[in-house]
Amino acid sequence: VQLQASGGGFVQAGGSLRLSCTASGIVFSIVDTGWYRQGPGKQRELVAAISFSGSTNIRDSVKGRFTISRDNNNNTIHLQMDSLNPEDTGVYFCGVTTIPKTYWGQGTQVTVSS
Repeated sequence: VQLQASGGGFVQAGGSLRLSCTASGIVFSIVDTGWYRQGPGKQRELVAAISFSGSTNIRDSVKGRFTISRDNNNNTIHLQMDSLNPEDTGVYFCGVTTIPKTYWGQGTQVTVSS
């Protein structure tokens, strides 16, 4: 299983970024997926998840600003991030959950300046 993430970068507060993650080597349409982040000196945390059926779970601190979506035809998940603030800074990882393990992408850096 391979996950390729893209779309990170540097943006000023209030700006937007769109992250994408494409999976290969897995039956994508039947797995749960999500975006996680790890800020400086912090543990990795769930940002947003989307199940194989399309139900979503969004972290409270990003609700109304971030939107997660998936395209099963292209084995891809997206994270649209709007109204970014410096607290959103970190390395963002996509994850695919199977039994018995979760697979991770390589991470993409998001930096938000004040």
